[in-house]
Amino acid sequence: MKTKIYGYIRVSAKDQNEDRQRIAMAEAGIPRKQVYLDKQSGKDFDRPAYQRLLRRLRPGDLLYILSIDRLGRNYEEIQKQWRILTKDIGIDICVIDMPLLDTRNGKDLMGTFIADLVLQILSFVAQSERENIRRRQAEGIAAAKLRGVRFGRPLMVITPEFPALVGAWERGELAIEEVTERCGCSESTFYRRLREMRNLPD
Repeated sequence: MKTKIYGYIRVSAKDQNEDRQRIAMAEAGIPRKQVYLDKQSGKDFDRPAYQRLLRRLRPGDLLYILSIDRLGRNYEEIQKQWRILTKDIGIDICVIDMPLLDTRNGKDLMGTFIADLVLQILSFVAQSERENIRRRQAEGIAAAKLRGVRFGRPLMVITPEFPALVGAWERGELAIEEVTERCGCSESTFYRRLREMRNLPD
């Protein structure tokens, strides 16, 4: 049976660019129709394109990925999927950014040992980096809050005109639409600021 070549691309969010990965796949000679793309987190393997790829793969096929973290970021899950791909399905994998992770090379005991060792190190590093990013984000948010930085939508500023507008609205002299237009806010924001002004609970 003729070996088929596939590529797998993953970006973490819909607004991220996959061009670098597509260029690498094109340089490897993979037909565009045989490149599978997911735009979602690598925290698990419940991804539509990846699942379609698994159903298509046959023993002896070759799968390209640009880097090990495109396959995933969870250490144990990367190890599990690598075994499914190489042992259960029986395909070869080439990690473009890490030539040592090319299962076509060194199929003897030493070659397999080196590839497995490199895989374990890289998947551990990928997970550690993900955890470090999350920790740095949390630390950055905490530090910003201590400096008084507010997150979320900016608060509507209560201008000196606000109480007068509220009074006119309560007397029926102004419609809520006119009040919110003059305040430059939505109706829900107006009511929230009104409660805050009067120290009322939500």
